[in-house]
Amino acid sequence: MIRLRVNPIRCDGFGMCAELLPERLTLDDWGYPIVDGRPLSPELVALARRAVAACPTAALRLADEAEPHR
Repeated sequence: MIRLRVNPIRCDGFGMCAELLPERLTLDDWGYPIVDGRPLSPELVALARRAVAACPTAALRLADEAEPHR
């Protein structure tokens, strides 16, 4: 399964990701994403790819469950 990951160091808190994928992303009080770490359903993978592509700082990525968590 595929999961969504965020690099908190790269993230500048623009919040576009949560607008594009509210099913898995919410924002904290400062506008930084909180990722729901559950695997993405096949229906959400395309939406997650759109959110990853729209991230202006490349802080989001999709990770295969077999890949080690970084």
